[in-house]
Amino acid sequence: MREFRKHKPGNRNLGNGFTLKGANGAAVVLIHGLTGTPNEMRFIANYLNKKGYSVICPRLANHGESILVLKGTKWQEFYESVRKPFLTGELANYAGPIFTGGLSMGALLALLLADEFKDRVSGVCCLAPTLFYDGWNTPVNSNILLLLAYYTPLNYLAYFKEEPPYGIKNEAIQQRIHKYYDNASLDGIENVEQYGYPYFPASQLRQLNLLVRHIAKKLPDMRFPVQLIQAKDDDMTSVKNSKYIYDKIGSKMKEIALLYNSYHVVTADQERDIVAAKMENFFYRILGRR
Repeated sequence: MREFRKHKPGNRNLGNGFTLKGANGAAVVLIHGLTGTPNEMRFIANYLNKKGYSVICPRLANHGESILVLKGTKWQEFYESVRKPFLTGELANYAGPIFTGGLSMGALLALLLADEFKDRVSGVCCLAPTLFYDGWNTPVNSNILLLLAYYTPLNYLAYFKEEPPYGIKNEAIQQRIHKYYDNASLDGIENVEQYGYPYFPASQLRQLNLLVRHIAKKLPDMRFPVQLIQAKDDDMTSVKNSKYIYDKIGSKMKEIALLYNSYHVVTADQERDIVAAKMENFFYRILGRR
């Protein structure tokens, strides 16, 4: 959906997942959002890594491919792509404490990971969790597209075009994103690894909704510590999303932190340093209780 930082020339694998080795014995799995890129987690990953954490940022299934491929992906495939580090990847034999965190839909996948691997995950950070699109900039036709996604064959033909502010309050970043999105074609993938997708498939609204239904049933039985961070003026998903999780989840240790100078993509916006510091402090407090 958006660009988050500049990269050195020649570094063209920005859409791939990445791993940063740390030295404090703890690891964090960071999960990007739907139609986004691991790059949107880069600042947070670097911050945590400098604090000693090993960081794993997987790429969600079919992200980086044509949107014609992405639109047919099931939510279970997204989840499988973030389970891999636990099953066969970097965390398969990891003995230290593990945390999960995610942005938007990635926050829901982070909750699922902690629920499945509850004996290994020490806590979860949900950044702008997305259960429903109800922000102040949500397209007026979103409900119509959701109906199309559920009840008609048009679900594979309908798309949202991303519109300003693109989940970002920082005007300079907005302008860079707009320059790309304004000229992007539906099936083009040039610069997707840096900016994410300029279109959102209606079919993925259905997949998100199915994931939300799956998560909602599990929330009361989730007992792990959870931190929710969201912008008060989130343009895509209101604070009701975080409050819903806070009210429904069975965790005893749970907290909500609000931001006042950001929009949806809190990992890259004007308070990303605050987000990173709050996450690190949350992890530190949990480790201190071990």
